[in-house]
Amino acid sequence: MDPSTTIDFARSAILVLLEIIAPAMVTALVVGLGIGLLQAVTQIQEQTLVFVPKIVATFVVLLICLPFAGAALNGLMVDIAGRIAQY
Repeated sequence: MDPSTTIDFARSAILVLLEIIAPAMVTALVVGLGIGLLQAVTQIQEQTLVFVPKIVATFVVLLICLPFAGAALNGLMVDIAGRIAQY
């Protein structure tokens, strides 16, 4: 396996990772921003108020996106198996 093949494999793995984690990260960002705005408006400065809604929203989004993540990982595995079969 030459270095360009290794770099191409690493790039595709990182892109799949970003595709899988992006919905959860965006959800956590939006929920955290919304709760932070709510805290600023109401002047409630409770630090633990942010964690529960953010965790619940992230968990729900991960459950919704689970078939997509499985398909993305399946595609990556097919690509890996095809590259292994070439050598």
